[in-house]
Amino acid sequence: MTNEELAKHVVRHLRERGHMAWLVGGCVRDLLLGRMPKDFDVATSAQPVELLRLFPKAGQVGAHFGVVLVHEAGAHVEVATFRSDFNYSDGRRPETVQFETDPAQDAIRRDFTINALFLDPDTDEVLDYVGGRADLHAGVIRAIGDPIRRFQEDHLRLLRAVRFAARLGFEIEPATCAAIRELAPAIATISVERVRDEISRILTEGGARRGFELLDATGLLHEIMPEVEAMKGVEQPPEFHPEGDVWTHTMIMLEGLHEPSLELALGVLLHDVGKPGTFRVADRIRFDGHVEKGLEVGHRLLVRLRFPTAVIAQVEALIANHMRFKDVPKMRESKLKRFLRMPAFEEHLALHRLDCLSSHGSLTNYDFAQTRLREVPPEQLRPVPLITGRDLIAAGCRPGPAFASALREAEDAQLEGRVTGKEEALQIALQNFYSTTLATK
Repeated sequence: MTNEELAKHVVRHLRERGHMAWLVGGCVRDLLLGRMPKDFDVATSAQPVELLRLFPKAGQVGAHFGVVLVHEAGAHVEVATFRSDFNYSDGRRPETVQFETDPAQDAIRRDFTINALFLDPDTDEVLDYVGGRADLHAGVIRAIGDPIRRFQEDHLRLLRAVRFAARLGFEIEPATCAAIRELAPAIATISVERVRDEISRILTEGGARRGFELLDATGLLHEIMPEVEAMKGVEQPPEFHPEGDVWTHTMIMLEGLHEPSLELALGVLLHDVGKPGTFRVADRIRFDGHVEKGLEVGHRLLVRLRFPTAVIAQVEALIANHMRFKDVPKMRESKLKRFLRMPAFEEHLALHRLDCLSSHGSLTNYDFAQTRLREVPPEQLRPVPLITGRDLIAAGCRPGPAFASALREAEDAQLEGRVTGKEEALQIALQNFYSTTLATK
């Protein structure tokens, strides 16, 4: 059973028991736009006690707000009682709710007009109390009622407005946009995790460039990611970057993303985040050490926004290695193979491709790397080592700093085809081990 099928079943079951019930919110918005919703929500006049009686396997996910989660055959639907909200003292959730029997009251407490529509799944009848259909047709994100009040109630709505505008390709209505600019500092009151999740959605749901341009225009970028804002106006050498400054280059790259992983999207956003702090003019504009600076700045930003450790590690790998593509045609075979076998190398390739297409336009090194990946069999890219540390110990070597160098030298020879057997590899490793040991005495 799909979520949509379950939602229709829930609506019919509630109506058969004498209750009003409608599809509501984002699923209605998406259906009217011809998009397939991921999730379906139902609003009803039935109160929570009745909902739990009618759906005994349902779980309460928001008892205070009259929300239950109905599960069946792998599908799930949130069902909420019509309500009014009062006293948003913390800028996130109402302290008091009042259950209603009139869907109009439920509509006017919601965030944006396009998210306050009700749909009968059988007849396609739409209830619109706030002008949401007109705004859908016009492509407008408009707060319901007084936008200042709507955003003061829930500060996360500041980011949600940007996300919807970016994903749908809509404009933010002027009064709504002005309210976001006025209240932008209030985003600091929202938990870092919720802010992080909204930023992640802006980066991955489509319209990432539009999203970040809106974050900038509304002042939210300054509050959340000043390190990214700092890219604006940082000139680049025109012979390599005819497109313009670091901000413009990054925005063009974001525009080129198509259903990216979060790691790739963040890598694109932050790959040049070290340039503002390393800008200098010598014989030409230079950014000496911008990769190292980018790792420092990017790490600080990602940790502050509490991205998962694995995400941070991959984004840092993308930042650290994005300049290495310029050297791939002249890399030693062993170095090249190590480069090509990095974890999630397809993301490194994707970032480099966008980097090139958003600047000088040459894909020579991208094509070279792609060709070598196709040519080199996996067993040659990641061969079983001919020797291990145990072999060195058996040969009389003591573990220590020279160990890693010796093993790497043997693997280099193996990757380059200079050795094919264990004894040859061991001899190369031992020569390296003793020469390294003597050099350090």
